[in-house]
Amino acid sequence: GGCVLSKGSVSSTAEYRHDMGNHQAILDAFTVVTQALASDTLRVVYTPGKGRGVIAMRAFDVGEVIEVVPVLVVQNSDLIDQPELANYVYNWPTSDNAVAVAFGCGSLYNHSYEPNARYEKRPEDGGFGTIRYTCIRPIAVGDEIVINYNGDPNDRSPMWFDLAPTT
Repeated sequence: GGCVLSKGSVSSTAEYRHDMGNHQAILDAFTVVTQALASDTLRVVYTPGKGRGVIAMRAFDVGEVIEVVPVLVVQNSDLIDQPELANYVYNWPTSDNAVAVAFGCGSLYNHSYEPNARYEKRPEDGGFGTIRYTCIRPIAVGDEIVINYNGDPNDRSPMWFDLAPTT
């Protein structure tokens, strides 16, 4: 699977630029990748209070793989000049300082303590590493796909950012 950027998901260009702030170039790169991998399965949309998010364009059953995405592994110290990029990476198990940018929709899934998906880091997969996202609760068409950034869907450890209010 892949994902497509939803056109018109933000009411105006000015609102988009205001919300995205300094990390516009990084998100433009994600846009190119997501458009290149476009499918009818996932869509990237503007999510009020969260920024970008990923919604399902078809239903997913428990245990079904949502997507498997390649990653680009870099050293965390390389992100010192790119602090916004640090919001889009996963700690990576190949070294203490390694982090990974997940392609596809991988670095755009939002956090929830009530996730409907989980992720599994697979550092040896494909020789470069992948992350697999799997459905853990039924997902309907139009549902936002959310993961627990702590890794374990039941882990309630605090996040390093303020959580968006739940509806």
